[in-house]
Amino acid sequence: AGLDYRIKPVNIGSGDQFQPEFLAIAPNNKIPAIVDHAPADGGAPLSVFESGAILQYLAGKTGRFLPTDLRGRATALEWLFWQMGGLGPMSGQMGHFNVYAPERIAYAIERYDSEVRRLHRVMDKRLSGSAYLGGDEYGIADMASYPWIGAYSKLPADFDAFPHLHRWHQAIAMRPATQRAYALGPTVNPDAGKPLSEEERRQLFGQR
Repeated sequence: AGLDYRIKPVNIGSGDQFQPEFLAIAPNNKIPAIVDHAPADGGAPLSVFESGAILQYLAGKTGRFLPTDLRGRATALEWLFWQMGGLGPMSGQMGHFNVYAPERIAYAIERYDSEVRRLHRVMDKRLSGSAYLGGDEYGIADMASYPWIGAYSKLPADFDAFPHLHRWHQAIAMRPATQRAYALGPTVNPDAGKPLSEEERRQLFGQR
């Protein structure tokens, strides 16, 4: 979007998310969170937590990636909140019970696998008649949803069953901004993909 930014990694495996300075910005002790040091009202720095709120805030600040007309905006926000209430949480639980859980719980695995597949079907149907989730243009609903498709290497998306989802995913993967963002991954989280230690499991899953 053309904004200057500085990344401040939060090591959630070592408990940085529970530190008072982070909780002052993100009281739900989750990432991401941002601080805008030049808000439009000219006032003090403004913090925003929750990814959907961050995307909507930045779209408003830049005037990009969110339609301004009534109907276009309503549609884009529908799909943004669809991700927040469905695709994101359900994909996260699917990943937890398939990848991180210390024991395999068949009911939980089947429950979340099935629900994520249903959500992929919803996406595929939407994308059969629309270039992007929010409409003809790439926007914040796509930004929110893209990382959850094939988020776990052990759980690849079934693109054969969902060709429109596949087309959409490939289109976003080819965007230069997407490639720049993912290239930062090893710098921001050099331990990504490594087995979790017991302390990391405690910090991540044994919430205080």
